[in-house]
Amino acid sequence: MTSSSSPSQDTKRLAYTYPEGLRADALMEEDVAWSLETDSDRDGDQFDRSERAALRRVAGLSTELEDVTEVEYRQLRLERVVLVGVWTSGTVQDAENSLAELAALAETAGALVLDGVIQRRDKPDAATYIGSGKAEELRDIVLETGADTVICDGELSPGQLIHLEDVVKVKVIDRTALILDIFAQHAKSREGKAQVALAQMQYMLPRLRGWGQSLSRQMGGGKGGGLATRGPGETKIETDRRRIREKMAKMRREIAEMKTGREIKRQERKRHKVPSVAIAGYTNAGKSSLLNRLTGAGVLVENALFATLDPTVRRAETPSGRLYTLADTVGFVRHLPHHLVEAFRSTMEEVGESDLILHVVDGSHPNPEEQLAAVREVIRDVGATDVPEIVVINKADAADPLTLQRLLRVEKRSIAVSARTGRGIEELLALIDNELPRPSVEIEALVPYTHGKLVARAHDEGEVISEEHTPEGTLLKVRVHEELAAELTPYVPTPAG
Repeated sequence: MTSSSSPSQDTKRLAYTYPEGLRADALMEEDVAWSLETDSDRDGDQFDRSERAALRRVAGLSTELEDVTEVEYRQLRLERVVLVGVWTSGTVQDAENSLAELAALAETAGALVLDGVIQRRDKPDAATYIGSGKAEELRDIVLETGADTVICDGELSPGQLIHLEDVVKVKVIDRTALILDIFAQHAKSREGKAQVALAQMQYMLPRLRGWGQSLSRQMGGGKGGGLATRGPGETKIETDRRRIREKMAKMRREIAEMKTGREIKRQERKRHKVPSVAIAGYTNAGKSSLLNRLTGAGVLVENALFATLDPTVRRAETPSGRLYTLADTVGFVRHLPHHLVEAFRSTMEEVGESDLILHVVDGSHPNPEEQLAAVREVIRDVGATDVPEIVVINKADAADPLTLQRLLRVEKRSIAVSARTGRGIEELLALIDNELPRPSVEIEALVPYTHGKLVARAHDEGEVISEEHTPEGTLLKVRVHEELAAELTPYVPTPAG
């Protein structure tokens, strides 16, 4: 016989049915601790405990193709992956955006995304990242989809990596390893390859495992054999770690040598007083497209994350005729692995040593403010917070007008452009011209024709206000730096009288 009762009556019934010590456990198990007085005024959807703790499927992540022939071809060369995220703070939309970005990273690395799930927790589980029960559920999803790899949206400790692999029975990698793999694929220059290799070894060192853990060698030493040679010596894994450390030391020396070459070029530009502008921004925000539009550099442009890693420096000219250099830097991403920040520090110093930063943000992205915050965090890490910054909102032709208005209102020094169509580029060039540091000394000099090099330097290093060719020489009115002003001073015309 069934009867209806109110939640408060159910709670009372449990109070009499269960002994005092088991009452709290019963309430937890049945999830009936609800009262009209305390719970009726709660705002938002109220989920029961099982729904709150469940793995949430994130729709729209699968990149599996419909065409059978193309699917079969891709399966020969692509890993089939399931994505896993832990949602610890923010909204569901924030967590899903983070997993969508992980899906884009996986695609860039050449993987086929089959599914994506999010687990709501206060903090990641210390043993298996998502908890032992949810790891078993993840194992079922892996079997159901036929995946061969699980990618976690965070950096896993060596213990988490081992324990989760033991449960799901397929390869597990984390966000850091995925980004390192993308960098390894895209690095082209000698310096870029060395920096990525160093970052990979730093990441790999504490995560070495396998048969080498149980294999040991003889201790060595001792005269004529005996006990001294029988003890367990250096294990295979210890040998591997020692070799990796030796390689890392060698790699650091090579990067230091390449850094010296970069610094010499930078000092040469400073000696000639050529202002420098660095383009920084989130990956795939359109930095290379902007560089090409401003200078005609011909840098690779591709709709992919981290398409270009190697920094490109090009000469450019302002509308008033002033020369400056424009440097395209490596793209940033949320939670950029600290190994990469360290390895690419010499490259990122282009940002810290510049006179102006063009901070490019994708105006068509669902949450451009997050991109701005992520890039500024890395800029802070490399010590470039004092460099003036212009926020360049790219892809204005594809952006929501309300988003553009919001960004332009919040970011005081900002401009909306489209590197694809050319919209706003003239205004950006004029803004760069105004923001670049100007020579401090204004001088008028009559330079003899025999000293044409000084005139050429005035054009290259200064700002020519007026120029007139007279029988005695070139009459220049220029704004230059102090060193060149001292060289021009002997040629300043004396007042008539």
